[in-house]
Amino acid sequence: MPERKGEHTISLSGRPTVLGYASVVGKKEGEGPLGAGFDAVFEDTRMGEKTWEKAESRLQKEAFNRALDKAGYSPSQVNVLFTGDLLNQNIASTFGMRESNVPLVNQFGACSTMAQTLAMASIFVDSGAADVAAAVTSSHFCTAERQFRFPLEYGGQRTPTSQWTATASGAVIVGLGGGKVHIADVCIGRIVDAGITDMNNMGAAMAPAAADTLLRFFRDTGTKPSDYDFIATGDLAAEGSALLRQLTEAEQVSLGDDYFDCGMLIYDRETQDVHAGGSGCGCSAAVLCSLILGNLERGVWKDGLFVATGAMMSPTSSQQGESIPGIAHLIHLKTN
Repeated sequence: MPERKGEHTISLSGRPTVLGYASVVGKKEGEGPLGAGFDAVFEDTRMGEKTWEKAESRLQKEAFNRALDKAGYSPSQVNVLFTGDLLNQNIASTFGMRESNVPLVNQFGACSTMAQTLAMASIFVDSGAADVAAAVTSSHFCTAERQFRFPLEYGGQRTPTSQWTATASGAVIVGLGGGKVHIADVCIGRIVDAGITDMNNMGAAMAPAAADTLLRFFRDTGTKPSDYDFIATGDLAAEGSALLRQLTEAEQVSLGDDYFDCGMLIYDRETQDVHAGGSGCGCSAAVLCSLILGNLERGVWKDGLFVATGAMMSPTSSQQGESIPGIAHLIHLKTN
């Protein structure tokens, strides 16, 4: 059963386990440094669909079905599905999962949604509310640009601090027993607003929230960064990850050499013209469901922290001059 550890961390004593996982990405992501580790790379960004929004829904469906296949489960064996994306009213998730016939909870956590949905799936399984739960998230460069910035045809210039929204989806199936990786703890983020208003500098907006969550987790558990094989954030990219180090070091906590950011790994910044790096719900989801869980399964790592970050804005709030609140949710992953 879930138990509170310290002030904010939730300890999952039942050891909810990763039964299966999958990552599917677009052409640009497949050409990046992690390309060989994804379950599928789609050359057509529309995936044969009439719109980019339908294509993003197809990404979610593909990731979910591939994760189920790897776990050896059918949709009818999943008790609850936690999903999310960047689009208004979570339409990528709704239309992507509408044929699954699984009870569904749509969630919005911006780019933190993979950790948020995985936290909920793990807590449901650990509490006995579900035997099997799933977490699925996605993003698509073209759908995000259309909603948050300009139509692609506009051809606007991107600032050096801007990030490239990943065309990707990740899915994790969670149950009890049967897998090599389990979710040991969850630390839910809280809103931290640094007053950033530039929607092209989301890394700076999210970094304070990542620092807040990490520092609270370390205090709650009595641990330090060197106790873990890796600490992964997503998606702070170049600006945000550098700022995160400064913020934690100001509190006498050094993240060390085993810290990395998913937005810095999914693309080659020298050759792929993504400026500060990657972002989007699908960015950290795809890295989690390939490199991170893969290395844990293979025994390369045994104990680590996945901290997905989100910029909690909307086109309306930005147009009204609001600042960009940040949030970060932490998942503590261990091998069995």
